[in-house]
Amino acid sequence: MQVTYNSFLPTYKTPFGAVTQQTPVQFTIGIQSVTPVKQVDLCVAHDGQWDDEATLPLRPVSPTTYTTTFIPTQVGLYFYYFRIETATTTVFYGCVDGGYGGPGVQYVLREHVQMYQLTILKAIETLPQWYREGVAYQIFVDRFNNGNADGHVNAPKANSFIYGRLTDRPLYVRDEHRAILRWDFYGGNLRGIRAKIPYLQQLGVTIVYLTPIFEASSNHRYDTGDFLKIDPVLGTLADFDDLVTALHQAGMRLILDGVFNHVGVDSKYFNQAEKYPTVGATQSKDSPYYRWFTFIHYPQDYDSWWGIRDLPTVDKEDPTYRDFIFGKPDSVIDYWTQRGVDGWRLDVADELPDDFIAGIRRTLDRYPDKVLIGEVWEDASHKLAYGLRRHYLEGGGLHAVMNYPLRRLIIHVLNGILSPAEWWRELMTLKENYPATTFQYNFNNIGTHDTPRILTMLEENQQRLRLAVQLLLTLPGVPCLYYGDEALMLGGKDPDNRAFYPWADADQAQVQFVTEWLHWRRQHPWLNAAHFAPFYLADYGIGYSYWQGDQTVLVVINVTTEPRTVTSHDLKLSGLPLDLARAIQHCLVTRTIGGEQCRVIENFT
Repeated sequence: MQVTYNSFLPTYKTPFGAVTQQTPVQFTIGIQSVTPVKQVDLCVAHDGQWDDEATLPLRPVSPTTYTTTFIPTQVGLYFYYFRIETATTTVFYGCVDGGYGGPGVQYVLREHVQMYQLTILKAIETLPQWYREGVAYQIFVDRFNNGNADGHVNAPKANSFIYGRLTDRPLYVRDEHRAILRWDFYGGNLRGIRAKIPYLQQLGVTIVYLTPIFEASSNHRYDTGDFLKIDPVLGTLADFDDLVTALHQAGMRLILDGVFNHVGVDSKYFNQAEKYPTVGATQSKDSPYYRWFTFIHYPQDYDSWWGIRDLPTVDKEDPTYRDFIFGKPDSVIDYWTQRGVDGWRLDVADELPDDFIAGIRRTLDRYPDKVLIGEVWEDASHKLAYGLRRHYLEGGGLHAVMNYPLRRLIIHVLNGILSPAEWWRELMTLKENYPATTFQYNFNNIGTHDTPRILTMLEENQQRLRLAVQLLLTLPGVPCLYYGDEALMLGGKDPDNRAFYPWADADQAQVQFVTEWLHWRRQHPWLNAAHFAPFYLADYGIGYSYWQGDQTVLVVINVTTEPRTVTSHDLKLSGLPLDLARAIQHCLVTRTIGGEQCRVIENFT
């Protein structure tokens, strides 16, 4: 028996990808069998409701083609497969192992079937234009620039150390249990960012995303001490207001990092070391903050994030904590948004309940043109966290997530870990699983404060780094560059990836290259709203095309080190409109693409 189905193609499933509730989805399957086919069924179940699996018979529309229409009545995920019965056997057809979309495989036993995913949304999100067309730049504030004329460090913290030179490599001082004994600081501050706005403008940046800036004990500030106070090492509230004003005057927007799953052990809310005059949760059960935390044995033993004692976890179900973060008119979200913040990135979004995220979103929606991004490391459309399926991308939650899966695809295809065909299938699966606006406007990166530097990941190959930058700036999504990646900064895992920006020694050729591509992206604001289709070239190349009206862009990359001349047999153009596929063939066949080279061809049709 030969079964033909491909979830990527409208011949077999339409409409493509995620749809809103009550939208009819048509499924078509091709079957060629020596033994007459008795019955073909679409078997579909809503996520977790496996005992209520629905069976929809497919009707024949030709001797070898069967079709049916399914109308999803619930928001969330559905999973489906096909059951084919002949006079002598029953076979099942599902996706390939790993959950990838596209062509599937036959299974003999039902319990072995891998099911296809169908994503159902409450609503299609609308994102602000400044974000949709933006180019972002992530700054680890302590490591970017010191704006004080004499270079002094603002308000040095007790029991910390300050590097003797800005060129020193970052280092943690730990005890025998790996706990950090002294936090290290270079002295970057908010005034330093303001002073570098002309540099960011020249680079082509339109969005600045800052790692946490609220008072904390550490240099990274993911251990918040006071949600309503700028860390004195970074400056004052006036410095923050000046920075916001200057960014907006320069046509830029500001995204802050919101760390709402946990706080610092020495925060005013927990206050273990009694650094604050407030009565913290560890000082008295009568503290207004006591109910925010879960104590196993009061006050020494408590719930903390991943068992890290410095980061006590907050109970996100507590109504007083919710009011403090987003519920009351003077909430944390309100306070900073009213001061001009344009968006928020939620740290460890998987740790936050869906309705907590929805509450933040409702508060943000009271202000015009705001955006909410979540830190999620996997395909967020089907993320399971603590045994629960997350629903933050189905409407009314996150606008987008940090696109770590795309980062992995870029690195792995450039390093030869993924073949072009594998790269294509995984990218198409993301496109199919995500809501269209999420895929189009995800917060893309090739490196962050939580990852090794991209140049380090690419084995210090500068040509591959250029390809990674070109991929970041030509693929769908909002590109976000980690500070210093444009200057050839190297670095392994934290803290090595958080060195100070090498202002005196930045590689100017690389800075200029990145600048040209950031500006290229800004000159093509129509890309993210355009039609997009990836393809691949045999075992050596990847490519994709955009088209909207009479505008077209074609991107082709030879990921191998040897020049290759394109033949018609090389081009794998499944899913592209016929006239576009012909135009791509006409444009590329006989063209030679150098080893580890990218070609961008505009208006090729």
